[in-house]
Amino acid sequence: MIEDYNVYVYSKKEWLKFFLQGGAIGFCIGLLFYSNIIGAILLSSYGFIFVQNKKKKKIEERKWLLNLQFKDGLSSVSAALNAGYSVENAFHQAVMDLKLMYPEDAYIVQEFEGMVRQLKMNMTVEDVLMDFSNRSHMEDISNFAEVFVTAKRTGGDIVKIIRRTCKTIGDKVEVKREILTMITGKKYETSIMCLIPFCIILYLKIFSPGFLEAIYGNIFGVVFMTIVLILYFIVYKLAHRIMNIEI
Repeated sequence: MIEDYNVYVYSKKEWLKFFLQGGAIGFCIGLLFYSNIIGAILLSSYGFIFVQNKKKKKIEERKWLLNLQFKDGLSSVSAALNAGYSVENAFHQAVMDLKLMYPEDAYIVQEFEGMVRQLKMNMTVEDVLMDFSNRSHMEDISNFAEVFVTAKRTGGDIVKIIRRTCKTIGDKVEVKREILTMITGKKYETSIMCLIPFCIILYLKIFSPGFLEAIYGNIFGVVFMTIVLILYFIVYKLAHRIMNIEI
């Protein structure tokens, strides 16, 4: 079980790999924009930013994967309840079903196994689900936990609630998949457009080196290229934020 899905802890190997990747990108950009080894070394510190960006991306990917798996987990619980199992035993049965669909180290398998262990320690289903909700920081899981707790206290139809929640989550997942499919091409186009400025500068350095001499080796050139880099970074961030659609 993961203590907090909003926190991702790198292994030493992972951290070093992403830092070196980011450092290499920054170093190449420094050479391209400043044609100076000092500028290249300074920009190689981009490795630290790259590591943080990768961490955010991994957190998003992990939560998206958990959301997909949670839908299947609810389906298994719903099937067990329809078969006559109690709520507590339904989670135990769901674990066995999930192991047929996912490897044992899958997030949802670990979470449901953890829930079963907590239930065996006499924790209530409500407390177990709220703990999962607080750790996941995901809207679908939080909504389900709150509705389940309310229904449990007021004597609502748990089977119907789980079935309806599973359908709602499934519909949201399908909508997000369709949106991701539609904007995949636009993301590739954005990535290509972001590479164009570097390709132009590289082309000029190779085939018309004299054209760029005026902006290399002087204060004006350093200031000018720094401003260009800052503007490029802002546009790059804005383009990716536009592509990041929340459902």
